[in-house]
Amino acid sequence: MRQAIGLNSANSINISRLLAQVCYYFEAVAQLPKEKHDNVVVSVPSGNFGNLTAGLIAKTLGLPIKRFVASTNANDTVPRYLKSGNWDPKTTVATLSNAMDVSRPNNWPRVEELFKRNDWNLTDLGSGMLSDSETEDTLKAMQAKGYLCEPHGAIAYQVLKDQLKASETGIFLCTAHPAKFKESVERVLGIQLPLPEALDKHNQLPLLSDEMDNDFAQLRAYLLK
Repeated sequence: MRQAIGLNSANSINISRLLAQVCYYFEAVAQLPKEKHDNVVVSVPSGNFGNLTAGLIAKTLGLPIKRFVASTNANDTVPRYLKSGNWDPKTTVATLSNAMDVSRPNNWPRVEELFKRNDWNLTDLGSGMLSDSETEDTLKAMQAKGYLCEPHGAIAYQVLKDQLKASETGIFLCTAHPAKFKESVERVLGIQLPLPEALDKHNQLPLLSDEMDNDFAQLRAYLLK
């Protein structure tokens, strides 16, 4: 089937997507004053760990990032592993930061391999997790400071804030524009969140979709027709 239709996946197991994300790290550091380039710490909202892998590739290419922080929700397999040395994935639970609801990140072997090949110490990888209630509190605190965020970015922000040293410059990443998580952000913050013009334009277009059963044979036949 792959040969017949060139089937591929756009999620973070696809290295092509990660290579594109590498550019974001260079752009983020480039926006900092030069005197801030020596002690950069990047906090990455992490579920399948593709974004963090991209950051490690950027560091491998020479980008001056001092260290990374893997920030997760209640699906905290990696933070627990880094503390205990015991890889013990739990059943995945649904959270407010649903793009990070992954308990067995399939990019983790890539992370470990990059640390190994570069002779970096895995203990230098910071980590932390936030519960949904802590995420909501962080979203509200960020809004009070005039920064409208989304749940995944809020986790990255708070974990970074908790671990950043005085001599370091912190960068936290977000998953998407808050409008992607419109319902959650509006509920937590009690606001009406207008869609950006580009999203609103696409929201007016007809939805193109085909319904089918949860059946691989049916999906295969659909793709091959």
